Amino acid sequence: MRASIGRLPLSGVGDQTASVVEPLLRAPPFPWAAPASIARPAPDPAANDAAIRHDGVERVFAALRQARVGGAFWQGEDDPWIRVGQLAVVRADPTEDVAIVAWLSDVAVCDAAGTSVDPARIERACLARLAGFAYRDPFEGRPATLLDTIALLAAWRRTLDANRRIGVMTGMAAWKRAAIGRFLWDGRRVPDNLPPDKARIAARRSGHAIAGWASRMPPNFVAEARAAGDAVHIVEDGFVRSSGLGADGHVPSSITVDACGVYYDPAQACDLETLLQTQLFSDDLIRRAQRLRAQICRLGIGKYGIDAGVVTALPDRRCVLAIGQVEDDRSVLCGGVGVTSNVQFLSRVRACEPDAFIVYRPHPDVAAGHRKGHVSAAAAAAWVDRIDHDSALLPLVARVDAVHVLTSLTGFEALLRDRSVTVHGRPFFSGWGLTQDLVSQPDRRHRSLTIDQLVAGALILYPRYIDPVTGLFCEVETLIDRIAAGQARSNTVFTLFRQILGRVRHSVTRISAGIR
Repeated sequence: MRASIGRLPLSGVGDQTASVVEPLLRAPPFPWAAPASIARPAPDPAANDAAIRHDGVERVFAALRQARVGGAFWQGEDDPWIRVGQLAVVRADPTEDVAIVAWLSDVAVCDAAGTSVDPARIERACLARLAGFAYRDPFEGRPATLLDTIALLAAWRRTLDANRRIGVMTGMAAWKRAAIGRFLWDGRRVPDNLPPDKARIAARRSGHAIAGWASRMPPNFVAEARAAGDAVHIVEDGFVRSSGLGADGHVPSSITVDACGVYYDPAQACDLETLLQTQLFSDDLIRRAQRLRAQICRLGIGKYGIDAGVVTALPDRRCVLAIGQVEDDRSVLCGGVGVTSNVQFLSRVRACEPDAFIVYRPHPDVAAGHRKGHVSAAAAAAWVDRIDHDSALLPLVARVDAVHVLTSLTGFEALLRDRSVTVHGRPFFSGWGLTQDLVSQPDRRHRSLTIDQLVAGALILYPRYIDPVTGLFCEVETLIDRIAAGQARSNTVFTLFRQILGRVRHSVTRISAGIR
């Protein structure tokens, strides 16, 4: 129930002239980043006002209402949009943030004397505060339209609102804890990282969810917590993650936060699967996905950055690429349908492709010596014609006739490049009519998707991204641009240590397998 009246002096201004001192549209104060300058005083507010009226005042107001931005929208319970929603009448100067938010929210406004303020006055004040500033893209410094600025703030708000449901983190490795915490910042605080048991206690006290890294939580933690009524959101790397391997200590520029399941476990529905099954893909979103896919393919970008280079020559016959994986990876354990080794997978590929020239590509974490799954040349010889460590993976994908995967993300990357993909397991991209599926897929997946619908869901709508240059929440296109420009590296002393350690482990593995 709304209170009858409230005075909410939130970063307001006293008169129309002073109102241009602070823009109505402003960025949250990301604690780890330089202030994001998205608005500067306009040299010609009258021209801006005319441009707004030309583009459609009601269109701008509708965008503000839908996005719920304007004023300090990142302040949680002090968010003017939330506070106004609790009141029937707001007492404020018509130029203040809260008066404008109240007017946009159809809440009556009165002045200090208790006299109702004419809504037309507030509308004029809103237009004056919008027209008083020129807007800019905080990532590139280019001029931005008013509607583009509202859309950016709307995206930031969606992330902050989602993060307010999270009270604590658990299972975040120390070397990337700060990076993950930035993705989970709620406008005021980054959740503390606690051991699993303490995380459950803290979450229960706050009434908020736990954000946990699946592979670093106890095996039954999620099931037991959810059975007890504790919400758990599972955090994983995004599908365009970084420039460089996570196993080498490169921090992520993209993660996924799933409130229902996790995208690599087909045993239960997850947010990505539900999104792909139910999303109404607009024409604008599909066009955006088409542009994104073309950009990714043109630049040769995969999960770990740019993958361009030479490809070892292939024979003039049917050529098939078999993608190796980390054998104890969660995606293999959950979605591998009983296939537990790379040798077993390769035997199945050969059974499907008896006459093909099969190229085997080991997983990069295995090749770097960090993870389990090495296949010796002698063991591979029974099933494949070549082990290829040296060719650039994505150009190799584009050269072969077909790609075989168990659950590897390379299958998704091959679909982006219009390759035929045969799936031996149950990855998130199978079961939608885009892959040759050799095993049954979850009955929940009964929708046929186009490749651009899959791209829209898996790369635009589902993950979260942070710009490695500015530190701001961003869209996938910004991260792609940074990777392409070589601006997304995160080399540290820890990275160098991990790379050296990987080489040592890899050498030991090869020696123990009898390879000199």
